[in-house]
Parts: sequence; C-alpha cells; structure tokens
Amino acid sequence: MQHDKLLPKVLLGPMLRRAEQAAICLQIVTSKQYEVTVQVEGYQCLTEQKTFRLGEYCFLKMLIVKPKSGLFEADTPLHYQLLLDNDIYSLEAVSYTSESSAQLVVPVQLEQVLHGSCRNPHHPSRDSLAAADDLFEQNIKAGKPTPSLLLMSGDQIYADDVAGPMLLAINQLVAILGLYKEEAHITELPDDIQQQLYNRQHFLPKTPWQDCSRFSFSYWFKRGEAHFTSLSAGNHLVYFQEFIACYLLNFSATSWQLIDYSQLTYQGTNNKSQKSFASQYEAIMQFVEDLPKAQRLFANIPTLMMFDDHDVTDDWNLTARWEQAIAAHKSSRRIINSGLLSYWLFQGLGNDAMAQSGSLCAEFERSLHVDRWHFKAMDKALNRFGNWHYCLDTIPKVVVLDTRTHRWRNEQNFNEPSGLLDWEMLMELEDTLVDEREVILVSPAPVFGVKSIEAIQSIFNFCGQPLLVDVENWMAHEGSARKLLEIFRRADTPKETIILSGDVHYSFCFSVQSRFGKHDNRIWQLTASGIKNEFPKTLIKCLDKLDSILYAPWSPLNYFTKRWHMEVNKHPLLTQSAKQPYLISDSAISLVTLEQGKLARYQLLHNDGRVREFTLE
Repeated sequence: MQHDKLLPKVLLGPMLRRAEQAAICLQIVTSKQYEVTVQVEGYQCLTEQKTFRLGEYCFLKMLIVKPKSGLFEADTPLHYQLLLDNDIYSLEAVSYTSESSAQLVVPVQLEQVLHGSCRNPHHPSRDSLAAADDLFEQNIKAGKPTPSLLLMSGDQIYADDVAGPMLLAINQLVAILGLYKEEAHITELPDDIQQQLYNRQHFLPKTPWQDCSRFSFSYWFKRGEAHFTSLSAGNHLVYFQEFIACYLLNFSATSWQLIDYSQLTYQGTNNKSQKSFASQYEAIMQFVEDLPKAQRLFANIPTLMMFDDHDVTDDWNLTARWEQAIAAHKSSRRIINSGLLSYWLFQGLGNDAMAQSGSLCAEFERSLHVDRWHFKAMDKALNRFGNWHYCLDTIPKVVVLDTRTHRWRNEQNFNEPSGLLDWEMLMELEDTLVDEREVILVSPAPVFGVKSIEAIQSIFNFCGQPLLVDVENWMAHEGSARKLLEIFRRADTPKETIILSGDVHYSFCFSVQSRFGKHDNRIWQLTASGIKNEFPKTLIKCLDKLDSILYAPWSPLNYFTKRWHMEVNKHPLLTQSAKQPYLISDSAISLVTLEQGKLARYQLLHNDGRVREFTLE
C-alpha cells in the first residue's frame, strides 16, 4: 500500500507563530518532503525553510517569510497563501472568508490579546479555543479588528495525564505515519498497548526502597518511591514518537481523520478503567469536534507559547529532591528530555523564530541514525540550553518567563519547593523591565495568588508534602519572592505591568500597588485557566468565601504575608446579582483589551457563548 498517496498533504497547520515586520514564522507538518513557500498578498517574499524529518510520512517544517524589500505593514490584516511544490494549497478550511487564503496581523501596538492555559483534551468541559475562533469570525464578518496575539502560558498538552482513547490514537498514528522510534529504555513495558492502558505507572522508574529516606512511607513498606509524581500517570507518555503523535492530535483536526475510531476500545476487565475509558472517549470526541475551530484560529493569529509542568510531566522540577530522583535514572531522564525535545519542536522553535532555539537543530539532526533516534548527545545539548524565555518588541513589550528550568533550589532542604526563578534570571528580568513604560509579563504560575489557597499549600509543605498540592507559587520561596517584589517597587520599572498567568484551573483579576515608596505603578494579575480544564466548582466557591473572610482589608492576617508591603485588591465579576465571585472555575480563554498600553477590559470567553467581564475599579 502506498501510504503517501492516501495521506493528506498537510497533517498540521499552518500555524502562525512569531510575527514581526521583518519576518513571519509559520510551522507546518506535511506527509511528504514538499518544497513549501508562502505568498503574502501585496509583497514579494522569500521563504526560508527548515525541515525536520520525524517519520517516513512526517515532515515538520519551520518557515521564515521575509519581504524582499522593506517591512511588512503592522497592525493591519494581510492575506497569505501556501504553495507546495509551486502548487497552491487551498486554505479554505482555515479561512474566515471562504477563500483559499488565510489572514494574519503583524502585531506592534497591542489592543486585544487572547490568553489562556491548561488545555486538557479529555476534560469534560468544551475547548474554549472554539470561543476565540467564534470571536474572530464575528469580528471579521462585521469588519471589526481582531485580537492580534494569542498567548498560551502552559500545559498545551498533558503528557502525564493521557486519556485511554488518546493513547490508543497515539499508538495508531505512530504506525500510520511511520514515526521514527527511539531506542527502548523501559524493557518491562508490554508489547500489547491494551495491557499498557491505565497500567503504565507500574513500569515507570522508582527508587529502590533501600535508597529511600528512612522517614518515608516507601522505606518502611519497601515499595520504592516513584520518580514521576503525577496522580494520573496510568497512560504517561514514555517515548519520543508518542510525544510527537500527541502534539499532532492536540493541534490538528486533520490528524484525527487518519484514526480508526472502531479500534479505540478498551478490552480489559477492570470496571474502574472501563468507566474512565467511556467518559474519556466522550470528552475526546467533543474535543475532536471542536478541533477544526482551534486549527482555524492557529492559522490566523500569531501564537506564542511557554511550557508549564504538564507539557513534560506533573511537578516538573518542583523540588530539588524531585530533580535528584529523575537525574539518577536514565529512563526518567530520557522521558523528561523527550517531553522537552517535543516542546522545542512544536512550541519553542516558533516562539523565537529559531533565533536562539535554532542552535539545537544540528545536534537533533545528527541524532537520527537511519530510522532510529539516539539522543545521548542531544540530551546534553538540550539540558545545557538556557534560552527558553523570550520577549516580543510590541507596545507594550511582551516578556515571557521560563519558570521551570531556572529554579532557585533550596540548598538546606531538598524537599522544600524551589523558587520559580533563580537569582541570575531575576537579575536578567530586572534588566529587561528597567525603563519600560508598560509591559505584559507572562508567568505560567500567578505572581499574586489567592492567599487562602497559598496558606493551605504552606500547611502541606510544612507537613513535608509539597508535591501533593503543587506548592508552586512565587511566595513559597522567600528569596525569589523578595527579589521579585523589589523589582516591582523600583522607580524605573514599568508604571503598568500586566501579568498573565494560568496553571491553577480558575480565573481571577487582582490589582497591586506598592504601599510605600514614590513609584506610581500598577500591577495587574490576570489569571486565565483553563482553556479546557476546571477546578472543582463547589470547592472553589468555598475557597473564594474563605479568602474574602480571612483576608479582608481589615484582617490582621494581611500583615503576616510575605507581600505585606504590596496592596492587593481583588476585582469581582461584573454581574447583576449581589453575589459577585472573585474566583471563576468555568473553562475559558481570556480577552485582554488595552488602550495606549494600559488595561481597559478583562473578559472571559466561554465555549457556550457566554462572555463575562471583571470590574477594573
């Protein structure tokens, strides 16, 4: 059978990534080695192409499009087309105007920005990217401006929390596309994928009980401590080719057209797994139904991303002890590096248009020997790479933080949570912010979180269980928290700082000002989470009420927090009822509206058509 004759020409994309006046970056995955060029209406362009062959029928292409003379016009719609081997490839499926072209806007003066995080395909809520797509369609038909940038601040995939049907689809796609495989490093993993379903946690590396701490449960009961601490690791991604297939299925509706749905069945006898599989299948089918809208959105708006833990695995680098356990086992290291390497391919390269991330290309290409990956040298280069963070020189400037690979480790107690940025990166951040008037700062975890929830996390941390409740807030590490707040209080840092965060699976709006000093600044903490994930609604209502009581403006507890010299104000939803909640659990993507670089509106777009807005006064 000639698979290449049956496969779609384009498996993923086009996805618009970094867009600047001098160059526009797109990414696309094709089933054959096409020569891909991009035409932008009104311009003569040159297309630079970098191809990564990931399988027999899988070619990831990074495209850098530059005008032959001058610059692309900023903040105005530009239509573009794709040519595959000089033949026009119709983009009608991702066009808002029923044409064979899509549109883009090179952002300079930001007026509307979409932001969200935490997109879990098998969560029962619907994909909020569909709501963003609906907004685009409505605005274009009405002749109104569209948002000029999409920022996704973490957990674009869930590598550690994979649905049973998704794992089966991944297994199918690996075979269909002939994705090149890496050398086996977990020899016990059964050959039959059905035997792996909801059982992979048993085959992931563990520390021998003899080497566990004598104060641990695992030592006395001789069970060993799992290196991977996800509570949903039954279908954890293990091999590089699985990560590749997972990205294709998360970003591309076209890839799902290759899947035989009749084979997405659970053949085991475990009742709990059967129920999980049935509910996950229903949620995955809804995800696939909404995916064409997400695919269309990605083709028409520049999209910048940053990893959080689930892009690789839950609790990634949360404590020094966690890092130590991973580093001590070759399979643990390889799984982590497969997650980071796939992030580099599908997210990182487009974030900076290969300016810094492109330095890893040569070593990656050398890692392929005939049809097998050998990543020993690549892993060393990957772990030495320290430029996952980046900026976009718009107005206001966009500064995106890497809060995972530059941790400030607690050297006195390896079980204590690490700071989200070490001293060197905080100094670099300070240098970046100095003399800027307005800045959008993307921090995957909120800088100013909910005090009652952080207090609960502190209690668990005091009891030696930081991993159980994800103690990953900025205030959990005194050194990094203190330095960050000092930066905000400097007189020469921005007068308007808009912090965009996710991670926590609920949304809120806080404003912050210094209690002391002459710096007339305002900081907005806008948290949008998740795109397709939610915090338990009953629990979030209780925590919202608890926080309002315990940490009211008059409460003495405010004076015992680590941000006592910052005045934090909570902004409720704009509602007609007397009860105005501060914390919103419903899945949503946020729409941030700016006027002259300052926050004007903060709204949440829901898949069911609802648009909710926070008060800013």
